[in-house]
Amino acid sequence: MPDRLEFELVTPERLLLSETVEMVVVPGTEGNFGVLPGHAPLISTIRPGMIEIYQGQTVTRRMFVVSGIAEVTPERCTVLADEAVSPDALDRGSIEPDLQVVEGNLPSLREQVARAADTDRERLLIELHRLEREQAVLQAKLQALGETTH
Repeated sequence: MPDRLEFELVTPERLLLSETVEMVVVPGTEGNFGVLPGHAPLISTIRPGMIEIYQGQTVTRRMFVVSGIAEVTPERCTVLADEAVSPDALDRGSIEPDLQVVEGNLPSLREQVARAADTDRERLLIELHRLEREQAVLQAKLQALGETTH
């Protein structure tokens, strides 16, 4: 069995990473999962979080992904991410105020959804889901910043 696998991280704009690695840890929607050479075939959706690339027992690179799909074969792990950035590009000073605004708007939007009917309710539910997703992404970015400082 090989001791390394091919890892690719692709966004709609471009191929961000393509390298041979010993292991990669991906933030799946059901929890983080590690991929080693010889892994069983798998397709998983991805939640906002950090992809960690290992050489030996050491994380050599991290990339923050917002969402997407991971495809795993025994020889390869390919992540098709809707958005991916280096943790260095995350800015706590802009994330925290954005998160405060989102979290401040959620209670009143939930109340509006509870009182609304028919078409208004559908429109408000769509907005509520968008805001909850934005909250999850911002919280994951803050968590990723905490992970990179250790």
